[in-house]
Amino acid sequence: MAKTTPMEFLRQVRNETNKVTWPTRRETMITALMVVIFTIAMAIFFSITDAVLIRVVSFIVNLGR
Repeated sequence: MAKTTPMEFLRQVRNETNKVTWPTRRETMITALMVVIFTIAMAIFFSITDAVLIRVVSFIVNLGR
């Protein structure tokens, strides 16, 4: 494998960076909003699931009393 000089490496990095398709501001905002909505939905789902499981386990534990 051929070794590259630091300057050649930086040139290659710049060339590769120019090939990247950067998202628009609108795409970034929509994606961020989707992440926030999904995070809230999952928090609600896990809160409800946790509450249900707590009640089920409490019911099972109290059966022996």
